[in-house]
Amino acid sequence: MWGLVPLFWPLLEPAGAMEILAHRMVWSLALVALWLLVLRRWGWIRALLREPRKLGLIAVAASVITVNWGLYIWAVNAGRVVEASLGYFINPLVTIALGVLLLKERLRPAQWAAVLVGGAAVVVLAVGYGRPPWISLVLAFSFATYGLVKKKVNIGGLESLAAETAVLFLPALGYLVWLSATGGATIGTEGAGHVALLASTGLITALPLVCFGAAAIRVPLSTLGLLQYLAPVFQFLLGILYFHEAMPPERWAGFSLVWLALTLLTADALRTARRTRAQALRLAASAARATPATEGPPVRTDGRDLAGGRAPRAGAAESASPDTREPAG
Repeated sequence: MWGLVPLFWPLLEPAGAMEILAHRMVWSLALVALWLLVLRRWGWIRALLREPRKLGLIAVAASVITVNWGLYIWAVNAGRVVEASLGYFINPLVTIALGVLLLKERLRPAQWAAVLVGGAAVVVLAVGYGRPPWISLVLAFSFATYGLVKKKVNIGGLESLAAETAVLFLPALGYLVWLSATGGATIGTEGAGHVALLASTGLITALPLVCFGAAAIRVPLSTLGLLQYLAPVFQFLLGILYFHEAMPPERWAGFSLVWLALTLLTADALRTARRTRAQALRLAASAARATPATEGPPVRTDGRDLAGGRAPRAGAAESASPDTREPAG
C-alpha cells in the first residue's frame, strides 16, 4: 500500500499539496477516533494527559510527520517520485546515524561501512542533480526523527496516530475553513467524486499503519525490516516505468551506492539475528541439561516426602486439572 500510494495523490488534483495534507489530517483523526470507539480503547487518553513530557514529544512527532507527509505529497504531484523514493531508501542509514549522534550507540564495522557508502551516494547524487537531493534528505531525516521520537513516546500505533492527528486537527481544520472562505478550496467545486477521494485520505493514511502494527507482532523483526524496502522499491519503479522520470547514468550510480549500503546493512542484520538466535538456543539447551529430569519435593523410601506428606501416586499428573497444566508449545 505504501509503495503504490504515489498513484493516489495525483487523483486529488487540482487540490494542492497543503489542501491534501490538511484533509489527510482531519479525515485521519475522524477514522481513527471511530476505530477507537468501536474497540473501546479510551483509557490511554487520561494517562497521557498526566504526562506533559509525552504530550510534548507527541507534538514534536506530529510536527515532523507533517513536514514528511506534506513534502512527499508535493514531490509526487511535482513529478519527483524517484527522488522521493530515495528518501525512504536512505532512511535506515539516517536512523543509524541519529542513533550514533544522539543515543551514543556503537556501530559494528558493517554498519560503519554502510553509513560511509550511503554518504558517498549522497555526494554522487548531489553532483548528478547539480544540487543536494534535498527532497530525499528532508524526507529521510524527518521520518528518522519521527521514528526516534515515537520510540521515546512508546505508545501503541493506533493510539499514537490518534494523538498526533489530534494535535494537528485544529490547525488543519482552520486552514481548510480559511481556504474555503478565500475561494481557494477545491472540495466544493469538483463534484462528489472529488469529495470522496479527499475523505479517503484518512483511510489511505490509517490502514497501512494499522497493518504495519499488526505485522510487527507477528513476524520476526529482520523480516519486517526487509519488507519495509518494498515501499521505496515500488515507488522507484513507478517513477521510472509509470511516470517516466529521467534516470541519467550519475543518478543510477548514486542509487547503486545506496543499494550497496542497504545490502551491507541487511546482511549484517541477518547475520546478527542468526548469531543471537543460535546463542539463545545454546543457552536454552544448557539450561535444559542443568535442570533435573523430574521436579518436586524429594521422596523418602517410606513413601513420604520430606515435608511429611504422601509421595504422589503414579498417574497423578495425568489426573490434574487441565487448567493447571502448561500449554504445549
